[in-house]
Amino acid sequence: MSDSPTQDGRLTRRLIQLYVGLVLYGASSALLVQAGLGLEPWGVLHQGLAELTGLTIGVVSIVVGAAVLLLWIPLRQRPGLGTVSNVFVVGLAMDGTLAFVPEAHALAVQVPVLLAGIVLNGVATGLYIAARFGPGPRDGLMTGLHRRTGRSIRLMRTAVEVAVVVTGFALGGTIGAGTLLYAVGIGPLAQLFLRVFAVPAAPARSTVVATGTPQGAILRP
Repeated sequence: MSDSPTQDGRLTRRLIQLYVGLVLYGASSALLVQAGLGLEPWGVLHQGLAELTGLTIGVVSIVVGAAVLLLWIPLRQRPGLGTVSNVFVVGLAMDGTLAFVPEAHALAVQVPVLLAGIVLNGVATGLYIAARFGPGPRDGLMTGLHRRTGRSIRLMRTAVEVAVVVTGFALGGTIGAGTLLYAVGIGPLAQLFLRVFAVPAAPARSTVVATGTPQGAILRP
């Protein structure tokens, strides 16, 4: 039996935020693909691997997310409900969105689709991170490397993302103005929506939340 209706309501809100955020994150990534003006760093890798393997980009995202999660073991990171959900929900939502949203060809359509994808990505990030069910596998990799090496999160993030962009581009992933715009805009957008969707902390420690917060891995100083 729950401790109070207030705690029940808080948990329900957090769960809704988590899964709505993850679905919107997958949808926003799909919009970036269909805009064709450049993807976010991990999206470049996912698209490149999809070109290489013939798998859908959503399935590749799931496989890569699961592989990255395995790297948490030597880094001694603890996954939360949001971590595991992130691996599957984002990829499924991405493929689902790609099945219904056509590819944009005219620049007059590509630019609005790109901007919508970036803003929606910021909204989605604020939703699922503010729910506090643990970081996504890729963000946890960066915070884990930060803890193990003593290097700054910014340096770890930059090193990892440069590596995935270069690899993804070599495999056929798309880099363009959208990649740069995403890099510049996602930090401020995520920070804004983290405040908008912040959930008051519970008085007692939850058993389903991983320790620590991933905000430092997502937000660029």
